[in-house]
Amino acid sequence: MQINQNEPSYSLSVAAEKAGARLDSFIAGETPLSRSATQGLLEEGRILVNGKSVTKSCKLKAGDCIEVFLPEAKECEAEPEDIPLDIVYEDDDVIVINKPQRMVVHPAPGHSSGTLVNALMFHCKDSLSDINGVIRPGIVHRIDRDTSGLLIVAKNNEAHLGLAAQLEDHSLSRVYKTILCGRLGGEGTVDAPIGRHKTDRKKMAITTEGRRAVTHYKQLEELEGGFCLAEMRLETGRTHQIRVHMAHIGHPVLGDPVYGRPTQFEKKHPALFAGQCLHAGELTFIHPRTKEKVTVSAPLPANFERILELLRYKD
Repeated sequence: MQINQNEPSYSLSVAAEKAGARLDSFIAGETPLSRSATQGLLEEGRILVNGKSVTKSCKLKAGDCIEVFLPEAKECEAEPEDIPLDIVYEDDDVIVINKPQRMVVHPAPGHSSGTLVNALMFHCKDSLSDINGVIRPGIVHRIDRDTSGLLIVAKNNEAHLGLAAQLEDHSLSRVYKTILCGRLGGEGTVDAPIGRHKTDRKKMAITTEGRRAVTHYKQLEELEGGFCLAEMRLETGRTHQIRVHMAHIGHPVLGDPVYGRPTQFEKKHPALFAGQCLHAGELTFIHPRTKEKVTVSAPLPANFERILELLRYKD
């Protein structure tokens, strides 16, 4: 295809320590673009290595020069919807939302309306970054549909690039609270790569072909019935990361129908479970414009608090 050299682009150079990396993985790590978005651009001939078109599996060499040409932004096909938002922080550059369980972050097959993006488009009007395309305006990172808590959104491309860089270098910190099956007995780290499950494409799994994923955990409180309240700190942000890692070490998240099994407690109190007991309660970032550190928090949802009340030891 004919590339318009005036299109916005990323110009990247491969450092010696990055030699041997796959092209799509390298670009996903160096820019806000996801691997799937990168692969789409490759198929369209919008990514050049040393001036030539290559495939996604191209192995890079030290000193390679990469140009990424983005297409012109298209009008978003999602419709603004007047959906109430729990706004924890907002200014001209960023907005932080406390997302409830059952809300999908962006439109997808089967979820064309009622998403966080639909609500943001109504609230923010045209003030959302367009780096991640027309379906995910402003979206820098995601949390699962059935996970509640804090999610930061960029209102312009400069803020988006700044926040994406913080996700990459881990200066954007996310702390979760969760109830786990079993007892952790202390604190530790799970460092295990996560990728798509080989037979069930809706699930993720620990696999040597996956991307590095690191979760730091700490037990906060023992609960009745063999459960515990725990804190999770993400060093990376892979899909379903906490859920996959905790199931991997034998402590699935309570209420997780994908990576765990229904407990007797869930069967006894089904009305309390709108999803897994996992809440993104604290988020810290460096403001992309002021460079000041900002920490925001959100309380546990009412159903989570009620579950804790029922599981705590009685005097």
